[in-house]
Amino acid sequence: MDTFLEAGGWLMIPLVLSSFVAIAVILALFMTLKKSKVLPDGLTEKAKKLAKSGKMTSGHIQQIRDSSLLGRVLATGLESQGKPRHVIKENIEESGRHVIHSMDKFMTTLGTIAAIAPLLGLLGTVVGMIVVFNEMLRQGGVANPADLAGGISQALVTTAFGISIAVPALIFHRYFRGKINDYAIAMEMEAVKLLGGLPTATPPTSSRQVVGKSKMPANAKNPSPQMRKAVPQKRKPSATKRESVA
Repeated sequence: MDTFLEAGGWLMIPLVLSSFVAIAVILALFMTLKKSKVLPDGLTEKAKKLAKSGKMTSGHIQQIRDSSLLGRVLATGLESQGKPRHVIKENIEESGRHVIHSMDKFMTTLGTIAAIAPLLGLLGTVVGMIVVFNEMLRQGGVANPADLAGGISQALVTTAFGISIAVPALIFHRYFRGKINDYAIAMEMEAVKLLGGLPTATPPTSSRQVVGKSKMPANAKNPSPQMRKAVPQKRKPSATKRESVA
């Protein structure tokens, strides 16, 4: 193993470090993306019963929030009960985005390792070939194969090691990406179930509807005697005026 690492040259240092980081990230994702920690069974029904019981306290909500990632979404919905439906929905969606981001935080690291590991291996290939050609030039164009073996070995070892890191990292990256997407869809369905069982506030009636349905005051239809006096009346022409005109 020491000979293998020495043959790869100094580029084996970042490759070995990348492999250790990839292993640590994969183990961390296996631990954090367990179903019991993300989507435990029966949690939604428990939250719905708690909301309908009318005996819900902040301690109950905190217990649900700390139970799992789904509990964080459901706790947000329980805290928003009594508000209009669209407000509860917006709060749940915002909490869901934060939960998905927390599940996705290690995926960037794993994807980066899967992308840069073969590039580091390719860099080792280029460096090894440079060493080979420099040795040939130093010996006047005709070099001893034993003298070229070091550069060729470095080119092959770094390439093989980089690919051996990138392939598993890419496989686990795709696996965990699909798992996170499945969890996101399942959380959305559970949140919809909870939203259907939460009491919501009735939206207020708009002012236009109130104005349209308001009745005219009674005095508008039957004006008082004072109002009648205030309205000027048209007088009919007198008889003397009619005779004069005739």
